[in-house]
Amino acid sequence: MIIIQIKDNESVDRALKRFKKKFERTGVLKELRRRTFFQKPSITQRKMKQKAVYKLATYGQPGE
Repeated sequence: MIIIQIKDNESVDRALKRFKKKFERTGVLKELRRRTFFQKPSITQRKMKQKAVYKLATYGQPGE
């Protein structure tokens, strides 16, 4: 549960902005979007490998 303490003389808009930022950092919305449909584990692994190959080709080996 996210709790936001409203400070003295703080507008509601400012408190709402702080709440939204805190909510975004928790990753709840990202997790919800990820769970909206089922993806086979083999497809997930394939995408992770493709992403790793892309990163390696783009940024190179670490420590070079």
